[in-house]
Amino acid sequence: MGTLRISLPYKYTPRPYQLPFFEAMDSGIKRAVLVHHRRAGKDLCCFNFMIKEAYRVKGNYWYMLPEYSQARKAIWEGKTEAGFSYLDFIPKEILARIQDREMTITLKNGSLIRLVGADADSLVGAGLKGVVLSEYSLIKPSIWAYIEPMIIEQNGWAVFNGTPRGENHFFNLYEMAKNNPRWFASLKTVKDTNVVSEQTIQDIREEGTKTEEDIQQEYYCSFKGSISGAYYSQQLQKLETDGRLTTIEYDPMLLVHTAWDIGVADATAIWFYQKHNNQIRIIDCYEATGEGLEHYIKLLNSKPYVYGEHYAPHDIKVRELGTGKSRLEHAQSLGLRFRVVKQIPVVDGINCVRSTLQRCWFDAKRCHSGIQALKQYRKKYDEARQCFDTKPLHDWSSHFADSFRYLCISVDDGFQEHASPKQIKAISEYINQDVDRYFQAHPHRYQRSYLTQSGSICLQ
Repeated sequence: MGTLRISLPYKYTPRPYQLPFFEAMDSGIKRAVLVHHRRAGKDLCCFNFMIKEAYRVKGNYWYMLPEYSQARKAIWEGKTEAGFSYLDFIPKEILARIQDREMTITLKNGSLIRLVGADADSLVGAGLKGVVLSEYSLIKPSIWAYIEPMIIEQNGWAVFNGTPRGENHFFNLYEMAKNNPRWFASLKTVKDTNVVSEQTIQDIREEGTKTEEDIQQEYYCSFKGSISGAYYSQQLQKLETDGRLTTIEYDPMLLVHTAWDIGVADATAIWFYQKHNNQIRIIDCYEATGEGLEHYIKLLNSKPYVYGEHYAPHDIKVRELGTGKSRLEHAQSLGLRFRVVKQIPVVDGINCVRSTLQRCWFDAKRCHSGIQALKQYRKKYDEARQCFDTKPLHDWSSHFADSFRYLCISVDDGFQEHASPKQIKAISEYINQDVDRYFQAHPHRYQRSYLTQSGSICLQ
């Protein structure tokens, strides 16, 4: 029998503007960012590249979209304009089996291609040889931090593709990559590809189905616009313009309050903030998945903050079927006392956030993940009706957005702002654990001689 010869890509010819990507990766580049306009064929290009690499090098490969349902619709069930299924680009001669339920493709050389969604409760894998993160603007930034060690372990490759959705983590990645010789970076608009004509763009304008901002993002790859349907884009833009996205030092003279969105199977997200008169200082945030209350209490105790109130949503009072206790009672038994946020319609809470953001200052570094979530939080798009729903889209940004909504609803409840003498004593004891370190970090705030036996602290 003769030797089987398979030419890959199979039944697919990269378009001229896609060839540099294939050439760069074939030359040894391990990271690529493709900022290509809508309908430029990003997924078809990347999927065929993955098939080629999976047959060339045995390994595990992930093709990821923001949601599991998108992965099934766009790739697993996807078809080209000519009616070819994406799966038809895999030659039968190299195919071992396809499993529909798991959306996995096993090649005869032992490689496994798996379609996944970034919204999965758990992404379990080891030794990834290659990954495509499609529509990366809509994927939680921390996903790459989870995947990267697996890629590095196998000296694998990663491709990030998508169209702009404001100056978010995808924008930052592209800005880095275009000046990094170890990365391949490509930005292609309709003017570069000629795939979509200017007349088609003009027809879209006249039909009024998209705003000019959406057109500039989707077809001309502009990062300047906001995310379509985002709730807080204007308020966050003004916050940044006003310089309120900056460095906020923890002030030990003010109590730290927290606002929580407590998940069971989902993530738990916490904001840490201080209030002084009308000013709200957001100094920290935290999110984790699959942890119990003990984990978060340990986290709170690990920080140098003196706490005031802890706010949680109304459903914390719901009793669990297994224990008969509510999470409110469970938290209280562990020494954490929550105040329950009053229940109001979500749309009213969103309006509350919009007005409250005018008073907020954020620590840009410690609150980075939370700020990205607030930027991403948006309305759900109804594909059938071709319009936005009245309800928010539930994705990775929802948890920080929900807990911030609880913060804004409760921020004027009249809680104590400044530390009491007893709390000041606790602050003093904390500071005196390492006086030299503290005063080196805060030389302009307090004089060491002002820490008295009683534990009071006086401003300079």
